[in-house]
Amino acid sequence: MSIAPAGHLPDGREVQVMTLKGGGLTARVLTLGAIVQDLRLDGIAHPLVLGCPDVADYLDRGRYFGAIVGRCANRIAQGRFRLDGQDHQSDLNFRGRHTLHGGSQGTDLQLWQIGALFPDAVTLTLDLPDGHMGFPGTLRITARIALQDGALCFDLSATTDRATPCNLTHHGYFTLDGAASIAGHRLSVAADHYLPVDDDLIPTGQIAPVADTPFDFRHSRPVLPGPCDHNLCLSDGPRPLRTAATLTGQSGLAMTILTTACGLQVYDGAHLADVPGLEGRTYGPHAGIALEAQGWPDALNRPDFPDMILQPGATWQLTTQYRFTA
Repeated sequence: MSIAPAGHLPDGREVQVMTLKGGGLTARVLTLGAIVQDLRLDGIAHPLVLGCPDVADYLDRGRYFGAIVGRCANRIAQGRFRLDGQDHQSDLNFRGRHTLHGGSQGTDLQLWQIGALFPDAVTLTLDLPDGHMGFPGTLRITARIALQDGALCFDLSATTDRATPCNLTHHGYFTLDGAASIAGHRLSVAADHYLPVDDDLIPTGQIAPVADTPFDFRHSRPVLPGPCDHNLCLSDGPRPLRTAATLTGQSGLAMTILTTACGLQVYDGAHLADVPGLEGRTYGPHAGIALEAQGWPDALNRPDFPDMILQPGATWQLTTQYRFTA
C-alpha cells in the first residue's frame, strides 16, 4: 500500500494515486474519478486495463477510462426526465442533445475523498450537491475498491435526501493479451435480450431477443467484428451476486464478471483514437473492451425498464467483481 501525488488539475488541486496489492493483483487507483489507472496480475507482463500516464489525459482523450461514472451512467434521451411531478433537464454533453454518464462534470471528473486505505483496498467518498448537472438531491456516494482472490472488486453505495436517479458503474477498458487490439478476444454474456438503439445510441424502447443478432453472446464467440455499444439485459432488476460474463484472450487469460446489476453495457472500443496509454502505447480503435455493469440506459423515460430512482431513506447498492484466471 502506498499513496503519492499523481499530478494536478487545471485549477491546481492535487490528484493522488494509491497502489493496492492483494490476491495476486496490483492496482493503481486515482482520487480523480476513482479511476483504476493500471491493473496487473502476477506472472503477466502487460497491463489488464487501458490507462493514461498523465492526469490531464483523463480530462480529454482518455475521458471515462477506468472511472466510476454517474450519477447516472449511460444515456438519457434529450437529458429530460420527470420525477415526482416535476420535469428535470440534465446537462447535454452527448452530441449536444443527450446526457451521457452524468453530464460534462460527472463523477469521473470529481476529486473523491479517501475514507479508508488498506494494503489491498481503498474506500473513496463523494458528495454531489442538489442540482449538480441538473439532477435533484444531494447524492452521497461510497466506493470500496478491493483486490481479493484474483479479483478487482467494486462495492458501490449511495444515499440521497431527495428522490434522484442513481446508476453508477465502473467504466474500465479491459485487454487480456497486451496487444494493440482485442481481436481474438472471446466473450460470453448471460443475456437473452438486448436493447436496440437509434442513431444516437438511445434505446428505442424495444427489448429484443439476442437470437440471430450480433449481440448473441450466450455462447462464447469473438467480440469482433462489431460494432457493439449496447446494453445486454441480464435481468429485470438487481439480483444477488452471480456470474454475468466471461472474457477470454488468445493467451488463455480469462476474466469473469460477477455482478448484482441488471444490465451489462458492452462497448468494443471502436471509436477510441490517439489516446496516450500505459507503457508508451497509443490506444486506437478496439484497444480495449468496456464491460459496464449497470442499470438499463434511459430507464428514466421508460417505465417498463428497471427502475433507477433512489428514494430518501433507502440505500442504492451495486457489487461487481472482475475475476482473473490464467
